[in-house]
Amino acid sequence: MTITNEQVAGRAFLRPLYADTYFPDHVVDKGRAILLRLCERIETEQPSELAALYVLTQAATEEFNLLEAEFEAAGSEIETVAREEIAEDFSFVAKAYGFADADVEELIATRDW
Repeated sequence: MTITNEQVAGRAFLRPLYADTYFPDHVVDKGRAILLRLCERIETEQPSELAALYVLTQAATEEFNLLEAEFEAAGSEIETVAREEIAEDFSFVAKAYGFADADVEELIATRDW
């Protein structure tokens, strides 16, 4: 599926992680893919309320939880810089799809990183 939201289509997700050699690109690519799949789900399911959006974002957060093991296997981890960047991208996605009042902590409430 092609992302139709122009803001999202033009976003370079996780850019600071790509710029830092501590974070292996092949694992960051998987994180970027999680965010793009989230956007595709939002466009497909078109949640009309925050509770429905939170279900989608928290499912994507669970995928990031699983990705932590791959970061560790590559000698990295989802640490402060990564946590902040991931959270910022989740917030960006919510706003891009019209949920300006979304609580970033609720968007990623299921995180264990």
